[in-house]
Amino acid sequence: MPLFARVGLSRLACNPFVSRKVLRRDTSSRALLRSKLLLTGAALLGGFVTNADAQQSSVQPLPAAVESAKQIESDPLNDVLDHGASLEVKRQWNEAIRHYEKAFRDFPNSRQVYQRLIICRLHADVNRRYRDRSFVGSVHHMTAAQALDLYSEILANLETHYVEHVDWSRIFLHGTAALEIALTEQRYLDDVLPNADLEKVHQFQQSVHRRISTRPTNGRHDLRAAVAAVAELARTEIGLSPTAVVLEYVSGAVSTLDPYTRLLSGDQLDDMFSNIEGNFVGLGVELRPSTDALEILSVIPNGPAEEAGLKAGDRIVRVEQADTRTGKPEIAADLLRGPENSFVSITIASADGHERDLRVARRRVEVPCVENVHLCDPVNGVGYLRLTNFQKTTPRDVEQAIWTLQQQGMRSLIMDLRGNPGGLLSAAVDIADRFLSQGRIVTTRGRNSRENFDYVAHRSKTLSFPLAVLIDGDSASASEIFAGAVSDSGRGVIVGQRSYGKGSVQGIFRMQSAKFGLCLTTAKFYSPSGTAISQRGVYPDVIVDSKYIAARPNDDGKITSDIEDEVLQQAIGQLSGQNPLISQRTR
Repeated sequence: MPLFARVGLSRLACNPFVSRKVLRRDTSSRALLRSKLLLTGAALLGGFVTNADAQQSSVQPLPAAVESAKQIESDPLNDVLDHGASLEVKRQWNEAIRHYEKAFRDFPNSRQVYQRLIICRLHADVNRRYRDRSFVGSVHHMTAAQALDLYSEILANLETHYVEHVDWSRIFLHGTAALEIALTEQRYLDDVLPNADLEKVHQFQQSVHRRISTRPTNGRHDLRAAVAAVAELARTEIGLSPTAVVLEYVSGAVSTLDPYTRLLSGDQLDDMFSNIEGNFVGLGVELRPSTDALEILSVIPNGPAEEAGLKAGDRIVRVEQADTRTGKPEIAADLLRGPENSFVSITIASADGHERDLRVARRRVEVPCVENVHLCDPVNGVGYLRLTNFQKTTPRDVEQAIWTLQQQGMRSLIMDLRGNPGGLLSAAVDIADRFLSQGRIVTTRGRNSRENFDYVAHRSKTLSFPLAVLIDGDSASASEIFAGAVSDSGRGVIVGQRSYGKGSVQGIFRMQSAKFGLCLTTAKFYSPSGTAISQRGVYPDVIVDSKYIAARPNDDGKITSDIEDEVLQQAIGQLSGQNPLISQRTR
C-alpha cells in the first residue's frame, strides 16, 4: 500500500465472516489430519505461538498439538480447521491465508487459527520471494557477510522503531521456522539445492531447531552469531548457500511480526515508492485474481491496456507460457511485470467468452486515484466519486473532482471508499481536513515517542455540503482514518459494511547494507473518539450489503450500473431525503 514521506521515512496507513455450521460428530480421519498439521506447526514454531492482537510480542505456550478425537469433535472451530487443513494439504497457501484471516476475525482468541495463519504465511512467502527476480538475484550475488549485515540492520530497525517490544527469542524462533519451511518447498530447493540429497535435507530440516535451541538469544548481536552458526551448519551438511540461509532468517523475523510488516526486495521497494508517486511501469489495469483467471476490474485511461482494447470485465487467461486455467493465476500475474518498453504476450477472454491473443507494451502509467466522477442523482444534485487509494496526488485530484461536480450543480456528495486499501496517512488527514472545521482527525501512538501525533482539523474554510461515505470489508487503514473521522464528528453518514479493521501505521525504511527495504509497523492509530480501529474497523450508520460496485464488473463481466448498486442507492436516498437515517451502529 502507498505511504507518507517524512524525513526519509515513509508512513503507511493502509487488506468476512466464517459460517458457523451445526457441529457434526467427526470421523477419526479428519481429527487425525488436523492433529498432524497442528503437530507440524508446533515443531516449526518450537511449541510457541503469539496472541496476534494487542500482545503481539508476548510468547505463550501452545496447546497440546495432538488433542483427543473427542475434544476435536466438540471444538466450535471444527469446520474452520477442517477447511483450512484441506487447503494446506493441497498446498493452496494463499487461499489458506485468506481463510484463516477471515476465521481470525470471528475467533480472535484462537491460538490454533493464528498458528495456522503464521505457518501458511511462511509457506506463501518463500514461494513469492523465489518468484521475485530481484530477490533471487540477491540470493545468488550477495555474500554471506553482506546478508548478515542486512540481518543486523533489520534487527536494529526493529529494536528502534517497531510498535511493540521486540522478543529476540521469538524473532530467532520464527527465523528458524522460515528456514525449516523453505526446505519443504520445491521452488526453494530447485533454486538453491537443485542436486541435493533430499534425505539429508530432510534430516537437517527436522533437527536444526533442536540443535540450536540452547544458543543465547538475548539481543540482536546474539542473533547474528546464532544465524551465522546455522548458515555454516547448512553449508557443511547439505551444501546450502549461507546467503540463502540468512535471507530466510531475515524474512522469517520480519514476516511473522504482524500482517503488515514485511521485507521488500529491490523491485518491491521501487514499486512501493512508485505507488506513493501515483505511477508505475505496467499495462495499466487493475486486476483481481480468481480461481482460473485474472479479472480486469478497471483499465487506466491512456495506458497501454486501453490502447490494446482491454476493458473492465475482460479476463486474462494466459500470460506468456502461464495458463491461468491450468496453473495458478498469481504466477501469471508475476509475469505481467517487466522493464519499461518491453512487451508481454497475453490471451484475453471477453465477457461473451471470445478469446484473443495480444502483445501489449509495458509503459510508465499515471495512476488516477479518483474515478467515476458524475452526478448520480441530477434531480437532487447528488454527486459521486470513487476514491481507489490515498497517494500524493489524492488531495489535488479530489479537489478537482469536487470542483467539476459543483460546476454541474452538485449540492451533496457521496465518496465511495469500498475496496480502498488505504495509502498515505497524510493524504487521508488532508482530505478529512477539507470536510471538518474543527476537532481531532486521528491519533497515532507508537513505542517510540517520535511516532506519537495528534492530527487536528485546522483549515479556515471547509466544505459544508452534506456528505455520505461508502465503506465495505475491504476499506482499510487510510480509508478507515477518513471514515472514522467523519463518523465520530457526525459530519456525514456512513453507509455499507463494517470496514477491514487495519489500525496501524507502517514506516518504509531503505536498507544501507543491500538494496532491500523494510515495511515496518511503527504505530497504531485511533479515531477522534479514541476508538482503536485495529481488529474492530469502522461501523456504518446504515448497514447495506451489496455485492457489486457501480462501474465495476459483476461476476459475469458486465459493468454494474448505479441502479444495481444497492449501497449507492441507499446513500442517494439518505442525501436526497428519501430515506431517514436509522442508526444501526454497534459499539
